[in-house]
Amino acid sequence: MQKIGIIGAGAFGTAMATVAARAGRTVTIWSYEAEVVEEINSRHTNNTYLCEVPLEPNIRATRDLADVCDNDAVLIAVPTVFLRSVVTLAAQHWHTGIPALICSKGVEQGTCKLMAEVVGDCLGEGAVIATMSGPTFAAEIARDLPAATLVACPDTAVGERLAKALASPHFRTYVSDDIIGAQLGGATKNVLAIACGIVTGKGLGDNARAALITRGLAEINALGMVLGAKSHTLMGLSGLGDLTLTCNAMQSRNFSVGYRLGQGETLEHILEGRKTVAEGVHNADTVAELSRRNQVDMPICLAVEAVLTVDADLDAIIHGLLSRPLVNE
Repeated sequence: MQKIGIIGAGAFGTAMATVAARAGRTVTIWSYEAEVVEEINSRHTNNTYLCEVPLEPNIRATRDLADVCDNDAVLIAVPTVFLRSVVTLAAQHWHTGIPALICSKGVEQGTCKLMAEVVGDCLGEGAVIATMSGPTFAAEIARDLPAATLVACPDTAVGERLAKALASPHFRTYVSDDIIGAQLGGATKNVLAIACGIVTGKGLGDNARAALITRGLAEINALGMVLGAKSHTLMGLSGLGDLTLTCNAMQSRNFSVGYRLGQGETLEHILEGRKTVAEGVHNADTVAELSRRNQVDMPICLAVEAVLTVDADLDAIIHGLLSRPLVNE
């Protein structure tokens, strides 16, 4: 896996390009936006999505999906709302046996499918699919600060090759065959991060945020057990690790959205003019719907859905959560 392609030149896709280049790989990154391609190729920066981070000169950008698919492995790092449409276009250029490593985190609108299922639909039977998830802020890994993540693939030999291809002294890659568990943590933590941001924005204290994180993890675990995830995966990097990071830092786009909601701003005003995507905003209703379809009680995620989709009163929602019956942990 010497040649790595990356579909999506947003913050995380660009950061992963730096990771792959740092690991000694030849990197081609695809962007829909011509100006992003031009900037990466001519100035070795992507200030549209990842400001003030110099890129390795051996990272080459393209607008040609056939070009980016002509590699030994392809990372997919587009927003979840565009995943199906982009991968459908890429499928006609996909080479048999080339692994797709999904970096996008979420649940598809309408179908409630996890990202690996969506990519499987697009690439067809026999596609080699893996996912990557963990506590990894794009700006930090791009600056070569220490981080660790999980590569999950049902074929552990492929997972190990992918992990080795991206590993470096400051970017540790672990391997699992639990692709469901690896996806669930990443899909749900963005919704829970909005809840933690709201609590912080309203000044409800660190105790409240810690309680939300803990009970949020219980919600992820409950859904995971129904869908066939392994509990230890959800307690690892892609579950507890990613949840802890996203729910405690203003650097998290989802946390910052929640914080501003807690401060009294409207969602419309917060999202106005934002170039980057806060996935939790797009996934709150799909995660909630996934819980309803599987009859799993997820009160925090349902509360966030109510705030974002029907503009429910924050104080009433918080009171409702605090008034729930006391149960055994």
